[in-house]
Amino acid sequence: MSDMTRWIGLVAGAGDLPEMTLRGMQAQGYNVACIGMRGICDPKLKDLSQKFCYAGALHLGKWFAKLNRWGCDEAVLIGKVHKVNIFDPVQMIRMWPDIVAARIWFGSHRHNRGDAAILGALADIMQQKGIKLMDQTTFIPEAVADEGVMTQQQPTQTQWADIRYGWDKVRDISRLDIGQSLAVHRSMVIAVEAIEGTDRMIQRAGQLCRKGGWTMLKGAHENHDMRIDVPTVGMRTIELLKEHGATCLVLQAGKVIMAEKDKLIALADKLGITIVGQK
Repeated sequence: MSDMTRWIGLVAGAGDLPEMTLRGMQAQGYNVACIGMRGICDPKLKDLSQKFCYAGALHLGKWFAKLNRWGCDEAVLIGKVHKVNIFDPVQMIRMWPDIVAARIWFGSHRHNRGDAAILGALADIMQQKGIKLMDQTTFIPEAVADEGVMTQQQPTQTQWADIRYGWDKVRDISRLDIGQSLAVHRSMVIAVEAIEGTDRMIQRAGQLCRKGGWTMLKGAHENHDMRIDVPTVGMRTIELLKEHGATCLVLQAGKVIMAEKDKLIALADKLGITIVGQK
């Protein structure tokens, strides 16, 4: 990449993080060449990027070809892709993998399709193609969860007990590539995130603990690859927690992205949800 034309790649899924990352890249003087996942990414990225094209979420060969053609030797892959869609026949046909993705899914990783394994393989292939995949927080360091209580409201003694009880467990489920979140109430695990994702886990926890007052914990294991699938919460997370009776949110400091962080914390204060950053 020439210093005169500082091009960098962005592969964008759903949500706010791709736009935040794009603006962070541009603030550091980069021209952004964006591949938007078709039917998934925010369409306005097309107007915000210096170069843009759509590609299927599983059309990896097109990703590599475009990034190489655009002169990008570094890229960030960020934004939601709902893995649960692979079990929907209609969605699977629409997202049908190209030969590169098929070799990962049906070949080298057919016996281990956890997020860490699949996305790690993708990062390795990108490296082989001359594209370095970067830490997802590189251009949005201000969005990472801080250590300590981030809201005005402090945790209760019961919430601190739930935090102590659940903290090692949430890191264990991440290490085992099961999920990144769990729900705890009075030192009992009431829900664990798996392929359905955080939002649906929150809904399920609310159904199982109708009286409310439960705590959600979200984190990553010690050696989590920050290039891929960094745990994330956003405004919608806070709204769902309130709707389904949670009163405390615990995030791993330095390992979880908080989209629109200041607004998110203000909303949590307004809705009576305590946010704690835990090491």
